[in-house]
Amino acid sequence: QVQLVESGGGLVQPGGSLRLSCAASGSIFSINAMGWYRQAPGKERELVARIRTRVGIDYADSVKGRFTISRDNAKNTVYLQMNSLKPEDTAVYYCRIVAALGSIYWGQGTQVTVSS
Repeated sequence: QVQLVESGGGLVQPGGSLRLSCAASGSIFSINAMGWYRQAPGKERELVARIRTRVGIDYADSVKGRFTISRDNAKNTVYLQMNSLKPEDTAVYYCRIVAALGSIYWGQGTQVTVSS
């Protein structure tokens, strides 16, 4: 069984910063990709950023230059540093992991609210 535990969401003013963390535990022997998605009210879930092993890093155009994704392989943890936050970044953020055999796991989601 694989579990993803997310942390770091909250309320922040426009222009502020937050750092999200997602730690994977359980029977994961190899990870192909780790990433973050978000879903705002009334909208579809969308890719924010991901790290694909042997491929590289992708960012949504809307977050390029403001968000940074990183990964600690020893801890099976992925981070999302979010700077210069805007009200339109408000959403529930989900961690997603793709294991080597193709299984996909999602975190429970963490709320990020950007408001003055």
